[in-house]
Amino acid sequence: MSRARFVTRPVLLDRLRWRVGLRVRLLLAFASLGLTTTAVVAGVSYVHARNVILQQAQDAAVLTLTEQIAQLTPIRNLPPSQADLDAIAAELSDHDDAVIATYQGYSSSRDQVSAVLTPELRTAVAGGRVVWQRQATQGFPYLVIGTQVMLSQPDGTRRPSGLEVYRLHGLHAEQASIDQLAMAAWLTGGLSLVLAVLLALLAARGVLRPVRDLGRAARRLGEGDLSTRLAVRGSDELAGVARTFNHTAERLERQVGELRRMEADARRFVADVSHELRTPLAAMTAVTDVLDEEAPRLPGDAGRAARLVSQETQNLTRLVNDLIEVTRFDSGTAALTLDEVDVAAAVRATLRARGWAERVVADLPPGVLARLDPRRLDVIVANLVGNALRHGAPPVSVRLGAEPDWIVLSIGDRGPGLDPSVLPHVFDRFYKADSARSRSEGSGLGLAIAWENARLHRAGARWGSLVAANDPAGGAVFTLRLPRRCGDPAPPGGDRPERGRR
Repeated sequence: MSRARFVTRPVLLDRLRWRVGLRVRLLLAFASLGLTTTAVVAGVSYVHARNVILQQAQDAAVLTLTEQIAQLTPIRNLPPSQADLDAIAAELSDHDDAVIATYQGYSSSRDQVSAVLTPELRTAVAGGRVVWQRQATQGFPYLVIGTQVMLSQPDGTRRPSGLEVYRLHGLHAEQASIDQLAMAAWLTGGLSLVLAVLLALLAARGVLRPVRDLGRAARRLGEGDLSTRLAVRGSDELAGVARTFNHTAERLERQVGELRRMEADARRFVADVSHELRTPLAAMTAVTDVLDEEAPRLPGDAGRAARLVSQETQNLTRLVNDLIEVTRFDSGTAALTLDEVDVAAAVRATLRARGWAERVVADLPPGVLARLDPRRLDVIVANLVGNALRHGAPPVSVRLGAEPDWIVLSIGDRGPGLDPSVLPHVFDRFYKADSARSRSEGSGLGLAIAWENARLHRAGARWGSLVAANDPAGGAVFTLRLPRRCGDPAPPGGDRPERGRR
């Protein structure tokens, strides 16, 4: 059964992502809402209050002027003299406002108003209306009010006298009140922003704490701690997510536990069966040795049967030995017996022992020393070269290379190579490239055992590896890389490497 490999993402990256993500978005959302609400409310209030203040000041100034004109001493001489115009202006003036009286182009002596009178204003006043107009000079607002003095007739009617009065009324007090309103609006906006940020921080803390807890729990679960659970608080959506996570983790723990139990039972069964088969196989091997000696003298079918029994007994013995080796890898009891090895000499010994020395092109420079397990190196080379001889095409080559920290063995052939669909599974157990063949010389475990033996060689954080690929010049090539000084201490918590593919 395949192993599950858990990958841990960097904790710092996750924390930065949360801080730059939800927290910032919540802060911006609350701040934007607070600023928008404050701006709308304060703006509407400011405009309304400003208009009310100015309207009240305007009405009061117009009413005061009309009342004062109504109380003027009746004008007896028309056209009025310069003295009359000066007297009217003096009577209507106060210390804050400037007033002029005009009649047909003549005006009172102290004229501070004519420069700001617009043609439209003069035309409206000449028509007998009371007119006012707001203006600003050098940033200071003021109100210009104009009216015409009316004369009473004996019949009780009133007619325009042609005498016009203009008053320049300052709005400094009103402007000060408006400035205070604006300052209050700004202060309100600032306080609202501070309050919005505080509320956003509280909301972010309340929302992100369960999310962070969920992220940490998910990481622990991904690292293999299937007992991880979340504390469920409240009855909102986040509490529902926590309950769902706990339910999922519980089911996962139960299912993974069941799978592990089944896997352990399967391994135990394979190991037990393999060991139990060794005894009868030893007896059968002894018998087949006798049959091999007698097979040439046996007639016809009897001789063929004897040779078939001998061959199948050897295949069964090899399969049982491979299964026993696999169970050692799975149980973690496989260990290295390290020795200082001349790699070139060890590879040549492997080829000679199996009668392959004449069939293999070897490029093995002498003097390449490495501290490794010579028996496992022999198993790896035998499996790779045997696989190339059975399924590839000559010439089969073995090349040795040396690096400061590694030795590199390349075993290649000039056959059709490996199909791209085969490459991802070439080191899987019991995998055969041609699924139509129900029987073959191999058990489907040779390359898997070679990969496990390569992985078993380790020096610190450096793992041995075995990679399969296709040579651009044709044929398949398997590349074995082993640390030159195996057995150095490994850092705690090191990850198991994945199977090399290409």
